[in-house]
Amino acid sequence: MDLFSSGASLTPLPIDDGELAWLAQLPLPWTNADVLARLIAETPWREETVVVYGKRHLQPRLSAWYGDAAYRYSGLTLAPAPFTPLLQALRAAVEDVTGHDYNSVLLNYYRNGCDSMGMHSDDEPELGPAPVIASLSFGAERVFILRHKRSKQTIRLPLSGGNLLVMSGFMQQNWLHGINKTTKSLEPRVNLTFRKILST
Repeated sequence: MDLFSSGASLTPLPIDDGELAWLAQLPLPWTNADVLARLIAETPWREETVVVYGKRHLQPRLSAWYGDAAYRYSGLTLAPAPFTPLLQALRAAVEDVTGHDYNSVLLNYYRNGCDSMGMHSDDEPELGPAPVIASLSFGAERVFILRHKRSKQTIRLPLSGGNLLVMSGFMQQNWLHGINKTTKSLEPRVNLTFRKILST
């Protein structure tokens, strides 16, 4: 199914070598603040250790993995927990807007401006060559950075509560993405990236 023909009000964003779309507010039966509070309180957050350039590092954020299959990246294997009722409802809302189905979600909890996400691509083999990654944000606004792997073109998108950003096509082959640390005093943020694992 074409990402932009599902009848949803996603707005395509112009970008080379990939597909990007944005929605200001995902339709939900709760306020963004209520969803954020529930996600923080109800999620069994973990501080994982990953391998970067052969060295082990604690991730500068907390995370949790839910879905049908394990997920492997940076020397880390995440065992899935079953979707909670809240996550099921959020997944259904995202699927309704994007026209795609997802069997897994990675939650990242940025406790303050010191928490971050290094530049990377979601290009693991189990996601397939052109995965659809739906990124849903709650809480403090953070700047989402996209950098082209060859041209080094950089795009900065401020994402705040209720925003849905969808990366598809060959985004993961051609672009890196991440979130920098900041010295600003920030409230917490939780980001959910829905995806479909094709194989284990």
